[in-house]
Amino acid sequence: MIKLEDLHKSYKIGNSSLHVLKGINLNIKEGELIAIMGSSGSGKSTLLNIIGMLDLLDNGTYRLDNVEIKNLNETKAAKYRNKFLGFVFQSFNLINYKNAVENVSLPLYYQGIGRQERQQKAMKYLQKFGLGDWSKHLPSELSGGQKQRVAIARAMVTEPKVLLADEPTGALDSKTSHEVMNLIQEINNSGKTILVVTHEEDIAKMCKRIVKLKDGIIVEDKKIKQNLIKSNV
Repeated sequence: MIKLEDLHKSYKIGNSSLHVLKGINLNIKEGELIAIMGSSGSGKSTLLNIIGMLDLLDNGTYRLDNVEIKNLNETKAAKYRNKFLGFVFQSFNLINYKNAVENVSLPLYYQGIGRQERQQKAMKYLQKFGLGDWSKHLPSELSGGQKQRVAIARAMVTEPKVLLADEPTGALDSKTSHEVMNLIQEINNSGKTILVVTHEEDIAKMCKRIVKLKDGIIVEDKKIKQNLIKSNV
C-alpha cells in the first residue's frame, strides 16, 4: 500500500539547513494499524505530511498503491489526496459555522457530488459513529470526543484507502481517547489502513505495529499484541 525508500527531508532555517528525515525506509501493507512514535522534533509529523502529500520529499521514493508520488502540482496532489487519503488532526479542524452533517459532507462537495447524495453519505457515517442525533449541532455544541468523531466521519466519507491521524487523541482526556481509539480500531477491522502519529504509549499499544523515530531515523519497528478496547460505540 505504502512504500518509502531512502526518504530524506530538510528545511532551510536562515543560512543553515535542518535535516529532519534521514533515509527512511518503511513498508506499510493494506489493512495495517500503525503507530508512529517519537519525541518532538523526531520527524514523525513531517513523515506523515509527506505520506499525506502535504509536504514534498527531497530525495528518495514514495509509492502509494503502486503509484510513485513525485513532481505533483497542487491540483494533482489534491486529486490523489481525495482518492486515497483521509485526514484526522488533533485540533479537529471543523468549520465552526457549519453543523456536523455539513462538516462531514464537505469533502464530497469538492468531489463534485450533488447535495442530496452528500447529505445521505454524511448522515450514514454520523449514524455509524453514534452521532445521528447530533447531525444539526454546531461544533461549539459538541464535546471534544464528539468533535473528533465528526472529524473521523469527515475523513471516512470519501471512503479513502488510507486514514492518517496526527495526534488524534492529543486534545482529549484518557476516557475519551480510548473511545476514539476504539472507533479507529473498528475502522481498521473493516480493512482500512491507518497510521496514527502519537507520543502516548497507551495509544500506541492500541495499534498493531509501532514505528519509533529518533532524530529523523527509524530506531524501532515491531509488531505488537494489540490492546483491544471494549466497544462503546
